[in-house]
This record gives sequence, C-alpha cells and structure tokens, in this order.
Amino acid sequence: MIPKQLVASFVLVSAAWGCGYSEDEWKSQLAKYGQLDQQYQGEKSAHQKTRDDLEKTKKRVSDLTDQLKRMGVDMDQLNQALQKTGSEKDQLAANLAELNKALAEYKARADQLERIKQRFELLRDRLKKLTNLGLKVEVRRNRMVIRLPGDVLFESGKDDLKDEGKKVLDAVADVIRGDDQLKKRFFQVAGHTDNKPLKGGQFGDNWGLSVMRARRVLLYLVGSTDAKGGGGGLDTSRLHAAGYGETDAVSDNGTDQGRQANRRVELVIMPDIEEMLDLKTLI
Repeated sequence: MIPKQLVASFVLVSAAWGCGYSEDEWKSQLAKYGQLDQQYQGEKSAHQKTRDDLEKTKKRVSDLTDQLKRMGVDMDQLNQALQKTGSEKDQLAANLAELNKALAEYKARADQLERIKQRFELLRDRLKKLTNLGLKVEVRRNRMVIRLPGDVLFESGKDDLKDEGKKVLDAVADVIRGDDQLKKRFFQVAGHTDNKPLKGGQFGDNWGLSVMRARRVLLYLVGSTDAKGGGGGLDTSRLHAAGYGETDAVSDNGTDQGRQANRRVELVIMPDIEEMLDLKTLI
C-alpha cells in the first residue's frame, strides 16, 4: 500500500510540474517529500516498538501476578498493606511533628523556669541579711514571706510597736530601701494571731487585732525616717495591709510554742506575673 504522505507528495509535485516548475525544482521537491516519508516511517516504527514493549510489559506483569498468586501472595492484600504502611508513616510523621512541638514548648518552659529560679535565688540572697538577723524568710502559698515574730513587735493583745520591734522593722526597711530591685516590688503586710479568742477590748476579736497590727507595721514602714519615733521610708504605693486572724496558722495552736509561732506579722513579697508558678519546685 502506498503511504498517503507519498501520494500527497506526488500530487503536489504533479501540480508543481503542471504549473511550470523546472525539472531540478521538481526533483528537489520530490527529494524533500521523500525525506518526510522516511521520517514518517521511522516514527511509525518507533511507535510500533513502544506498543510492542508495552504489551510485553503488561504480559510480564500478568505472568508475575499469576506466579505470585500460585505462591500464595494476594496482590490486593499486599496493596492494602502498602497503603496502610503509607498511612502509618504519615501518622508517624504527624506524631513526630507533635513531639517536636511539645519538646520546643518544654524547652521554652524550662528556660522560663530557669529565669525565674535565678530571680528567686537573687531575691533570696538579697534577703539573706534578714535571716542573719534571725528573721525567717520562706515560701508559703507560692509567695516569698518575711516572717516577723509578733511577740517581738507587740505586747500581748496590743498593737503598739515595742522598741525592739521598731529595730526589726528598721532593719527590714533598710534592706528593701537599699536594693533597687526590692524597691520595685509590691508587699502585703499580713497580721496573724493564735486561736485564743479576745474577750472584748478595742479590737473585738482576733480579726480586728490582726488587721490593726498589720496597719501599725505598714504605717511604720512607710513613715519618714526623720519622723519622731522613726520610720522605714518605704514607698506608700507599694504596700497594703491585711488581717487573717487565726485562719492561717503555721504551727499547732495546741502548744505554747505553736501559738507563739502563729502570733506574727508577715511581709509578703507579691509575685510578678511570670512568677505565678510553683516556687517550691525551685528550692
């Protein structure tokens, strides 16, 4: 069968001859279309070879599939298993991403805890002078507390400061006033009593006594150092007073020693927002 391309070439050449082209021009055109026909035949052979190779590959796959089935291998199950493995790999990758995220958050929290710990230790070092004076510095309810013995500050059932108590408060105020970081902190002056009830008097009950004792300590701490009777010279905007009565005992009210420990005034260093963590874990 004569290729359509060659027929078309012949027709075109005949047309060219009929239009008055020379013999050389006719031969040139014929040679050109002969090359096109050879290119076409080559591409046709290549396409046929590709189709033959594809059929051979399909047959080989079919033969291998049959062979695997005879060996007891179910290709459908194998494909499902491969898909499942792919899903498990995706899940594993997702879990790994979550783990890396959690690890980064843990590291950030650990760094934050380390910063807080350093600030806590620095604060404790700055208050070391007070512990050397016999005052107790501790962490209670996630707050650093300077415990001032009530019996040193006041006579029993009274809220007038003793001279010995003023000396203690002078020492505390001197430490705070002389430290740039401590001066920036907020403090709560908290009064506490033992559980022995008051009978009448100007305070009415232990609540009243604890509040008035806290108020008296606060007024002294913010009083002018040049005032008659002395004062701590602290910033009035950074202290406030509170009375807890007998509700926040630190020792057993069943013994004289325990009741003595409960009669106290505490200077509570209020934590910053970042410090609202469990400080006891840092000790």
